[in-house]
Parts: sequence; structure tokens; C-alpha cells
Amino acid sequence: MSLRRRPAAVAVRVAVVISVLAGIVLTALGPATVTGLLPYFTIQSNIAVGLVAGYAAWRAWQGRPAPPAAVKGAVTFYITITALVYHLVLANPASPFAMPAPDRALDEAVGNQFLHTVVPLLAVADWLLLDRRGRLRLRYALWWLAFPLGYLGFALVRGLVVHRYPYPFVDVGELGYGGVGIVAACLAVAFWLLGVVFVGVDRALARYRTGRSAGPTGPRTVSGPAETVPR
Repeated sequence: MSLRRRPAAVAVRVAVVISVLAGIVLTALGPATVTGLLPYFTIQSNIAVGLVAGYAAWRAWQGRPAPPAAVKGAVTFYITITALVYHLVLANPASPFAMPAPDRALDEAVGNQFLHTVVPLLAVADWLLLDRRGRLRLRYALWWLAFPLGYLGFALVRGLVVHRYPYPFVDVGELGYGGVGIVAACLAVAFWLLGVVFVGVDRALARYRTGRSAGPTGPRTVSGPAETVPR
């Protein structure tokens, strides 16, 4: 990472960590406890982003490369899922799985926005603007589904024990296993397509940066593997 971009990378990644902590702490000031929040995909994806962002900030401060592109891409993908599902499915009155808006105190409402809006925006901005490009492969879009599918299994097994489900689209009591399976299959396809979009954006940005490096007078030597575009 260049000296010019290093302070920006550290600042954005520290902002991600602070936003994750603020979101979890403020949300936990409401009726839910920290342990009560852990079963939610929102909290798990935010924690994953916060840990990777903290490590990436430390690496950037030392002038060392960011974490592997597959890992950084994965956590950005998961937090994007969190934002999209919340805003398009859970908080959307037109959605069949819309959840009733709870009567939140101000601090809890602010924490909720940190977790579902601020952290995703910062994480995506970090990935788009500061990460090295051309490292993602199409197969990653399939590999990244392991965590959402694993989470589905966790939510179903936990539901058998506590008779509660974290989200209405995995509520076996309301939908039955067949209904949950259909919804899960549709979401898996949508998430895979989102992963493909991530890979496509990464490749497009790699080509764009390579074209800019070449300049109007023809290509010039570019050091490092960051400008390599996979074929």
C-alpha cells in the first residue's frame, strides 16, 4: 500500500471497528443482552467485519499488505447481506417477512443503524476504494455461501431447543421445514449472484486501474501483483 493511501486505510478501518463496537454496545443497552444478541446473523457478521478491519488497520499502519482478498471479500459480502436483508426484507413494509418496528429508545435505535447501515457502508467503501484489486475468483462466490448456510443450520437446531427463531424467514413454526427450505434456496441463489457481482466489480476495477496505469502513451511497468487481472 502506498504511503499516500495508508492513513486513509487506517482511518476507515478504525472507523469500522469503532462503529461495530458502538452498534453492539448501544443495542445491548436495550432489552437484549450481548449474549442474547449473539445468535443473530447481524451481530455475527458485524463481529467478523470488526475483527478483520482491526487486523487490516494494524497491517496498514505497519505498511504491510491487507488480509487475503478472499477473507476481506467474504466479510464484506456478509455485512452487505446484513444490510440488504434488513433494509429490503425485514424493515420493508412491503416484504412478506417484515418485522414490526419495535419501540426503541434513542440509543438502541442508533445502535441498530450502526449495525445495519453505517458499518456496511464503511466496509464496502473500504473494500471498493482501498483494497488491492484482481484477486477474487469466481469460485469464491460459491465458497462464501458456507457461512450463511451454516448459519441456517445453526438457527434451525437452536430453534428446536429454545423454540424461537431469529428471523421470520427461518421460523419453522410459521413456515414449516418445506417453506423454510424454499426461502433458503431462493436466498442462496440471490446471495450467490451477489457474490458474483463482487467478483465482477473486483475484476472491472482491476481492468480500470490497469488502463489508468498504462496511460495515453502506452503501458508502463507497474510493480506488485495488485494490478494483475485474472483471466
